[in-house]
Amino acid sequence: MSPTLILSLIAGYFVVLIIISILTSRKATSESFFIANRNAPWYMVAFAMIGTSLSGVTFISIPGMVATQSWSYMAVVLGYIVGYLVIGTVLMPLYYRLRLVSIYTYLEQRFGFWSYKTGAFFFLISRAVGAAFRLFLVAGVLQLAVFDGLGVPFAVTVTVSIFLIYLYTFRGGLKTILWTDTFQTMAMLVCVGVSIYLMADELNLGFAGLVKTVKESSMSQIYFSDPKDDKFFWKQFASGAFITIVMTGLDQDLMQKNLSCRNLADAQKNMFWFTIAIVVVNVFFLSLGVLLYQYAAAKGIALPINPVTGKIIGDNVFPLLATGHFTLFAGIVFILGIIAVTYASADSALTALTTSFCVDMLNIKQYEEKKQTRVRQLTHFGFSLVLIVIILIFRAINDQSVITAVFKAAGYTYGPLLGLYSFGLFMSRGLHDRLVPAVCVAAPLVTWFINANSKAWWGYEFGFEILILNGLLTFLGLLAVSRPRAAAELNPAL
Repeated sequence: MSPTLILSLIAGYFVVLIIISILTSRKATSESFFIANRNAPWYMVAFAMIGTSLSGVTFISIPGMVATQSWSYMAVVLGYIVGYLVIGTVLMPLYYRLRLVSIYTYLEQRFGFWSYKTGAFFFLISRAVGAAFRLFLVAGVLQLAVFDGLGVPFAVTVTVSIFLIYLYTFRGGLKTILWTDTFQTMAMLVCVGVSIYLMADELNLGFAGLVKTVKESSMSQIYFSDPKDDKFFWKQFASGAFITIVMTGLDQDLMQKNLSCRNLADAQKNMFWFTIAIVVVNVFFLSLGVLLYQYAAAKGIALPINPVTGKIIGDNVFPLLATGHFTLFAGIVFILGIIAVTYASADSALTALTTSFCVDMLNIKQYEEKKQTRVRQLTHFGFSLVLIVIILIFRAINDQSVITAVFKAAGYTYGPLLGLYSFGLFMSRGLHDRLVPAVCVAAPLVTWFINANSKAWWGYEFGFEILILNGLLTFLGLLAVSRPRAAAELNPAL
């Protein structure tokens, strides 16, 4: 594929997004920017959330990791179901009962000022790092496919990419994103379906042959044998449940979309259908991974190898095959798909960061609408710059699969949120509020120390379940600084 063709595809794609933005951001207010005026149709929210939840990490890393991890990730996906059940039956009723714009306002009502600011701070760190990881992956693909050949530095690629996101989100916010993400989710699903179909056709597989090939492949294995293995099914399953609770239920980004539904019943319908869809879509991605390696083997294609570890660089497999060995049509579909899924995640993250900072840190509702708009747009621009800086830092230090990096980072940054909300929901005690920030900083540090030494101490290697350990340590720390609640603090809504 020529750089000119890819640039034309990117340009045309963003023209469509900007047109959608112009049409949906008319008469935009802070209410429409933050929660789409609370009148979004549930089925639209459910569909848009698919693209937001998956991101370019899912698109590239999950198919790529089947060579080394097989289908162990499927255990994580099945754990999602439990996590979404908790969100729909425990967290969403609470958020709707309190009519929250930022979900971290709950922490202020339950514990106090410092708990509230601590929760919002950890979200801002978590989402900024996570969004930067995801954008880093796709910027790297575009750099390899287009901009290296044109002599454009990686920093310029990143800056332009984020500027384009800013351009179509700074006015309409969530109201615009629900429409753009619906479009982008459709583009992503078409790409996955077309890629699977074209490879199956090249390998002379009908539907039955496709299913048989995936099912019988050694790369479709799920691990039940060794509990100490970081791929062990039940460890992955539990991790998936907790990852979902924190990265969806305790995350302003995903919950902001849920809070845009007309009422709780609609939001729960959205969560139910979204759960089914996300499991099915992940099965497609894992099947795609098996087919990618089968296709490379059948065609005698040499896959990229890490010179240090001697292992296949999984994140490079799909981009390499799609842009260098598939048909021109398949390559075009891949480029559109990766752009779609990445920007569906990134635009939502940027809006959620803006929302949380404006509501939780700046208390934006104290201002009149004109000043709210000015503050909101400056904050939106500021977080665009923050993402650029984080991506450039990550490019300098990253040496592992991006999906692993994202979930490992989530284990440290979302753990305090898991501990705070668990304590608030399941314990009747209050907290010595000023001590909460110290507890929430100490818990990740202790978690890191245990993780660094667990293999030497016990022969145990932590995987994604590091999040559970971090949340537990936070919970125990909060219990140590807890106190009985006074009668005046008791609120039936909490």
